Amino acid sequence: MQEMVFRNITVAGGGVLGSQIAYQTAFRGFPVSVYDMDAEAVEKARKRIEQLPPHYREDLGATESEVQAGLQRISYFSDLSRAVVDADLVTEAIPEVAEIKTAFYQELGRTAPAKTVFATNSSTLLPSQFAAATGRPEKFLAPHFANSIWIHNTAEVMKHPGTDPQVFDAVIAFARAIGMVPLPLYKEQPGYILNSLLVPFLEAAQMLLVKRVADVETIDKTWMIATGAPEGPFAILDTVGVKTAYNIAKAKAAAMPGQGYDQLADMLKTEYIDQGRLGRETGEGFYHYPNPRFKQPDFLKG
Repeated sequence: MQEMVFRNITVAGGGVLGSQIAYQTAFRGFPVSVYDMDAEAVEKARKRIEQLPPHYREDLGATESEVQAGLQRISYFSDLSRAVVDADLVTEAIPEVAEIKTAFYQELGRTAPAKTVFATNSSTLLPSQFAAATGRPEKFLAPHFANSIWIHNTAEVMKHPGTDPQVFDAVIAFARAIGMVPLPLYKEQPGYILNSLLVPFLEAAQMLLVKRVADVETIDKTWMIATGAPEGPFAILDTVGVKTAYNIAKAKAAAMPGQGYDQLADMLKTEYIDQGRLGRETGEGFYHYPNPRFKQPDFLKG
């Protein structure tokens, strides 16, 4: 059987993770098409991507010519059919809302070439939830990347029961080719490995805040002093993005009424999202950036 090799890559969704996946892939030498729903979203994706080269110079020691070459390998589209016209692999990084993802995969299945493999970067949803919607379940799986992909270079590659083993192996090889450490998951697990550990931790911190047990800084300070961690849960949430936390809370509120998730979702919406406080990306979330309180020398002092 001929080995499956990916060359032309499309990233659907130019948010925080989508933009990072696109640039990391292009930086490692692959032509990348970035797709988003309209011209405004595409322009936001472009701006996010153009902010990444300084991190590659500082954190990886990349040269100016290397980071510029990465930018030159990226094309931008608001027309899905044009974005995937010759795609070998489409990585989806759109919002964590099941209905949105299902509708996207139905459209993608009608639009993409027969050769194209589909992959979801979903943090919490399972590939089997969308396999039928793709129209090609054997060519569908879930490689999940962590935020700040260029330094936190994990790729949790999770298949569903219908994934072709050759596709699974090919995506593991692709992850390695773009500088990731492939972490194969042989059975579906909500939250994969990372979020199976991280989401309950972040959720516990948010519930302490919703119940007014303690404030943001006290919760983070407790964790940092007691464990030696460089950041507390709310600093991490600012990196993840408040919208992602809200979408998770909203989904859990619908699935598990009466457990406090509705209050959490309401707090995140009214006190943060509606105020434009979305996290590091907007300069304010639970903290103000670029000089958040938890980075100040006296933060951990009594």
